[in-house]
Amino acid sequence: MDENERTQLTEFVESRTPALMRVAYLLTGDRHAAEDLLQSALARTIAKWPSLRNADPEGYIRTVMHREQLSWWRRLRRYREILLNPVNEVADPDSSTDTDIRLAMRTALRRLPPTQRTVVVLRYYEDLTETQVAEVLGCSVGTVRSRTHRAIARLRKLLPDIDRLEVLR
Repeated sequence: MDENERTQLTEFVESRTPALMRVAYLLTGDRHAAEDLLQSALARTIAKWPSLRNADPEGYIRTVMHREQLSWWRRLRRYREILLNPVNEVADPDSSTDTDIRLAMRTALRRLPPTQRTVVVLRYYEDLTETQVAEVLGCSVGTVRSRTHRAIARLRKLLPDIDRLEVLR
């Protein structure tokens, strides 16, 4: 990789890391796991950077993160970890008025199956079109639509009081 490519890569990583970190967090539900997921995706991207820099490197990173997270979920099913001494982490206080809604939504998102959670994150958080989500996931647009429909139906069951919470804002 020449100096110009290194500069482009550095500028890309510096400018897009916050947005990619948010996607990673939504996929993992944990800040530390999100950092690991993004780090892994960026490491894979560096090797492909010369061919990606003129294409869509952010789309490639999102695809890598999605596939890495699916692999992690599959491994987790096989190998359950048991925490003997869980550490209670103190989160930074949230001064937002949307705390109740965000906490309820985060809990509900964690209860969705991995494929449905990924579709919701890509469609509604990343604001990708159905076609773009289908490309990232390597499936048909119809599959994206059905997964989205099922995910929204499940979220409505998990969050029956969401309308009441929105009124309180």
